[in-house]
Amino acid sequence: MTAPQATVDKVPGKAWQVVVAGIVVNLCLGCLYAWSVWVKYLTDKNLMESQGWVPLTAEQASNPASLCILIFALLMIPGGRIQDRYGPTIAASIGGLAIGLGLLVAGLMKSYTGILLGFGIGGGIGMGVGYAAPTPAALKWFGPHKRGLIAGLVVSGYGLAAFYVAPLANWLITTYSMSASFYVLGVAYLVVILVAAQFLAWPEPGYVPPQPSVAAVAAKAPTQTRADWTAAEMLKTWQFYALVIMFCINTQAGLLLIGHVNKMIAGIMKAGYLLVSWGAIFNSIGRIGTGIISDKIGRTNGLIVNYIAAAVIMFLLPYLFGIKNIPLLFIACAVGFWCYGGGLSLFPSFTADFYGPKNLGFNYGLVFIGWGLGAFMPKLAGRIYDKYQSYDYAFYIAGVLLIAGIILALVTRRPRYATD
Repeated sequence: MTAPQATVDKVPGKAWQVVVAGIVVNLCLGCLYAWSVWVKYLTDKNLMESQGWVPLTAEQASNPASLCILIFALLMIPGGRIQDRYGPTIAASIGGLAIGLGLLVAGLMKSYTGILLGFGIGGGIGMGVGYAAPTPAALKWFGPHKRGLIAGLVVSGYGLAAFYVAPLANWLITTYSMSASFYVLGVAYLVVILVAAQFLAWPEPGYVPPQPSVAAVAAKAPTQTRADWTAAEMLKTWQFYALVIMFCINTQAGLLLIGHVNKMIAGIMKAGYLLVSWGAIFNSIGRIGTGIISDKIGRTNGLIVNYIAAAVIMFLLPYLFGIKNIPLLFIACAVGFWCYGGGLSLFPSFTADFYGPKNLGFNYGLVFIGWGLGAFMPKLAGRIYDKYQSYDYAFYIAGVLLIAGIILALVTRRPRYATD
């Protein structure tokens, strides 16, 4: 039987099934973005001792998330290879098993070491291998003119996860125990991810996704390759390293907020987890919104707009926290989370535009190293807070790096393949 060919403006229903399944997987894996809720309580001496835990410093409480981010980024590379070779179902299932069992270990061990092993390593493995599956699989069903939108939709689940995880974890910790927060999420993620993974799939051989018009193809030619680069070929181009650096710059500012925002606002309002949930909404819609915008104005222009907005916010936040203006803080954090989330739709699209969709799982896994390198900021911010009882210097460092990112983005153009 001949594989179905998509029309110019229509894809099969199964394509959207893959998108939805990918969103569901990421809604589980994205618990990382609610880590500031755990930071708040892991550093609460009275609460932790009453539950049989040893309280942590701000830097120690940040370390499981930083380790998770590092392992996540490193495991995206083999995760991408697994996705490219064995399919998205296998990769997502491995991810579900790793994060589910890891959270159970963290709850059972009731210690700093247990959280490092369970959340840092187990969660990082689960996220790295699991996250590598949905986006490349979904992008295979759609043409290049929809890359920003589809990548944004799939990864929006990861950004939105903190919307429900933050209040749920807060309730479980304060009503039951720290361990209960890990148990409940661990069991839930085992089940949900393993089920959703069964709905991830590649198109049949010979499938042709919807294509843009001839005029649109001509307009996009300077920014989108017609070749499928191998990883070895990609690593020989300076643009790969530019993407890694730009990804790191985008990430460090966002992870500063994600890793500490609950603690940042603790002295201003008690229900800091609400700001985490608020941020999750804009982290999520920023991925979709930036993806759509980048399809219209180009990836580079979309990235520069986000860099500028994020830099302004980083320099404003010390003042806003100083005057304790809650409405303005919520608005500023919304912009910051939007800009961060937008990068998670831009960089898989950048990778496909620069190096083609065929090897996207592995190639994007390599580019994703930049996201992992951004993990230095939550740890640095924790150290700055422990020393100065303020995050101001961390905000200023993040803002300066974003300005450097604007300059790098302005000079980065896609590499040329022999057949381009």
